[in-house]
This record gives sequence, C-alpha cells and structure tokens, in this order.
Amino acid sequence: MKATFGAGCFWHVEDLLSKTKGVTSTKVGYIGGQLSDPTYEEVCTDKTGHAEAVEVEYNPDEISFEKLLDVFWNNHNPTTLNRQGPDVGIQYRSAIFYHDDEQKEVAEKSKQALDESTQYNAPVVTQIIAAPIFYPAEEYHQKYFKKHGL
Repeated sequence: MKATFGAGCFWHVEDLLSKTKGVTSTKVGYIGGQLSDPTYEEVCTDKTGHAEAVEVEYNPDEISFEKLLDVFWNNHNPTTLNRQGPDVGIQYRSAIFYHDDEQKEVAEKSKQALDESTQYNAPVVTQIIAAPIFYPAEEYHQKYFKKHGL
C-alpha cells in the first residue's frame, strides 16, 4: 500500500520512515502544486504550490496506516503553518495526501484526536487532501541522510 506525507524538509522524514518496520520503500518528491514535473529549484521559489513530501510503500500486514500516522505526527510540528523549524514556505507545510477513503477517514480522526489532546497549545494546521500526482525529486535528494552519513 501507499501513503504520502509532507512534514517539512523531506530528508529527515524519509530517513525516519525508511527505518520503520513494515515500510518497504520510500521516495522523496513534490506533490500538490500547479507545475508538472517541478525541479527542487522551482519548488524552493515558493511559487509552484508543491510540498516536499515522502511517498511510502508499506506492508499493511506489518504496519497499519495508523502507526504510520504516529510516526508522522511525532516527528514534526503540525501546528506551524508552512514552516518546520528554520524552513519557511508552502513547500514545508504539514500535509497528509490520502490515497483512498479509508486513509482519509483515519487521517481525519487522528488529526481530530491530536487537536483535542493537550499535546499542543495551538490548533493542528495539517492539510488532509487527496493525493494528486507525486513527482519524484532529483536523485541526489533520495536517501539523502544515508548517502551523507547523517
């Protein structure tokens, strides 16, 4: 099965998800913008509307979508609009790009539960939207942390 998440810079999120039991592959790229097949430089202009994202292939017999959401929620700040740490721009937004109605429902319930919890003092701003075309990032971005020993 497939899941796609935007949680700031895709390098860190990809590294975490790639090490998660039940995840069979990860790919970083761009999703949710107006330009076909954007480049990193184009996305960084903050004018294409794309998010940096990680597309995950996973085995639902080993990990549930709910567990993937736990990794997603616990490894970025879902209350900051278009920002993660020092990274600012629409490409760094928090987003869940669902691939079917079940993922949409699970994501919405998960977001509501997080919003109602006392974990954050601000509302969760994570977008939950149908997954449009995912454009893989350039090869030098794939498995970036692993390639650079980080």
